[in-house]
Formats: sequence, structure tokens, C-alpha cells
Amino acid sequence: MRILHIAPFNTAGVPMAFVRAERKLGHDSRLITLGVSRQERNEDICLRLPYLDSGWTRVAKRLFTPRKRRTVDNVARIPEKIPLKWKPANRGEMMLFRIREGLWTSRIEAALKEHRIFQYDVYQLDGGLGFYRDGRIIRRCKEQGGRVICCYTGSDLRTRGVIPEIDAVSECNVTVEFDHLQYHPRIHHVPFPLETASFMPKLQNQGRRIRIGHAPTNRAAKGSEQILRVFHRLEENFPIESVIIEGLPYSEAISRKRTCDVFVDQLGDLGYGMNGIEALAMGIPACSSLAPGFRNAYPDHPFLEVQAETLEAALIRLIEDTDFREKKGREGRRWVRRVHESVAVVRKIHRLANL
Repeated sequence: MRILHIAPFNTAGVPMAFVRAERKLGHDSRLITLGVSRQERNEDICLRLPYLDSGWTRVAKRLFTPRKRRTVDNVARIPEKIPLKWKPANRGEMMLFRIREGLWTSRIEAALKEHRIFQYDVYQLDGGLGFYRDGRIIRRCKEQGGRVICCYTGSDLRTRGVIPEIDAVSECNVTVEFDHLQYHPRIHHVPFPLETASFMPKLQNQGRRIRIGHAPTNRAAKGSEQILRVFHRLEENFPIESVIIEGLPYSEAISRKRTCDVFVDQLGDLGYGMNGIEALAMGIPACSSLAPGFRNAYPDHPFLEVQAETLEAALIRLIEDTDFREKKGREGRRWVRRVHESVAVVRKIHRLANL
């Protein structure tokens, strides 16, 4: 099949992991991103559209986008009607989108021709977005016989919701975020895709302090302030070193993560993310809160399930019990290879979509 992935950014490397897995399975798979990832991830076809995540854009959002749509924290807030449907919040926001998309049009139209966008068999929207907020290009892809899949990541369904015109033509909805099952009546969970063979085992501790890592991409969404308070208390009583991995290029972040002996992903209602999976893939035991229902769906998961009040005790056990720490690391590495391997995740999506 010819498969085209469309995403705002190569967020957490998820869209590109799908593409590489599909290529391994023999498909002609490409990824178009609208802009460059802040983490300096690999790109395929990047349109480099302006005003996606610039200082001007952030100022405009503060002026015209309601706070609840901009706020991302670690608490699940389920709307009365699901799925939440995006529409401009006010006339100012509507005009901003029209102006921005007008500035994009020439680049988008050139890309449609150059890359023969309408000749693909399957279109997977990693983020549930197309090129325009009215879904005009995706609707045309569907009209010309293409199959449409929406894969939701991050806070897509929590704060923005679906694009109604795109949701109407999507034949299959999947999400890598387990808590998203509460936000859409027609959606399936698939694990985060990870190319597990590319993750080397963690570096061996040569008698140094136990290194405990945390990588907050968004401190409010990760519960980072509570996590860091626990780290500071432990540093007063145990031979540990906190490793905060934040605002770094991806290659540097991975190198620092590999030096950790223990990792804490996040606290709250949203469950673990890619950082926790990467730690497990390197044989690093990981603590995280889990989304409601996850334990029942994946009863053999290797995470040390914690809440704010139990995190300190869980970390003390990992610090003091070397055998337990190493055992949880081995379990995590095996589980990730079995559950999160990107080829297996892609096969699951294709089965769900009857491809």
C-alpha cells in the first residue's frame, strides 16, 4: 500500500516510527510534517510552515484562545459531550486561522502537486489534523478513494477535540494515550510505537550514586513539581543524584537518560508517556501513575504504579534493593520489546482499520 502520514510535528518520534515500521512491512510510507520538531527529530517531508509555534503565535493564542483550551495539566477533565469538537472560540481566533492558512496556501498547494498527495491509498493523521482546519484536503482524499485513519497523541482530544469534518470521514480512530478512551466513543488504544532494537541497555553503575531521572516536556502535565520535591527529600537522606532532562535535543536527552538507574515518568490521571517507555527499553525501572483501567487492560505491565503519596516509598525500595531494581529493569525491557515494538503496533492499527 501507499500510506501517507500527516502530522503537525514529528512529536516524540511517533509518526516517523510508524513510517519506518510500515516500510519494514513492505509498504510505500511517507510522512509530511507541517513544522520542525523542537526536539530536532528526524524529518521526511517537512513543509516548514510559518506561525505554527512561533513567539507571535503564542502571543496570539494568549489573546484569543480560551485558557481551558491552552491549559495542559495532569488531571483528566471529561467534557459532557464526547468527543469534544473543535471550532473557533471567537471571531478573533477564526480570523487568525484564516490569515495563517492563507499564508500557507502556496506552500501547501505546491506540496500537493510535488508529492502527488491524492495518489495514496491510506492517509493516517497523527494528531487528527490535516493541512487546514476545515479538513478540505482530507475530505478530497476520501472522495478520491483514500482510506482515512486518525491517530491521536498527546493532549489532542483532551483540550482541542476532534476536527468535525475530519472525524466524519475517519474510518478508524486509534490513540497511543490510554486515557483518550474516555474522550471518544469510537476509538481503540494501541501502544506507543518504539523501535526497540535501537535502544542500548543502560550504563552500568560503577559504585557511583544512584541516578534517578525525570524528563518533563510539560511540568504541569507530568506533575513535575511534586516529583522534584520527592527527589530533594531523598537527596538529604540517600546517596542519590537527580537527573532532570529538559529542553534538550533528542539525542542528548537519550544519552543522559541512559545514565540513570531509576526513572520517574509522571504523576496524575494521564498515565505514562514515551519517556517511560524509552527508560524501560533501556532496562531502567520506571515509576509512573497509570490511567484508569490500564492495569486491567495490561495486567503484566512492569511499571511501579505510584501516586504522589506513594512515590517516595517506591523510590526508597528501588534505591535500597539492588536485586529488585535490576529485576524490574529486566522485566521492563522484555515487556517493551513484546508490547511496544513499532512493527507490532502498526500491524494492530492495520487490523483495526481492515487494511
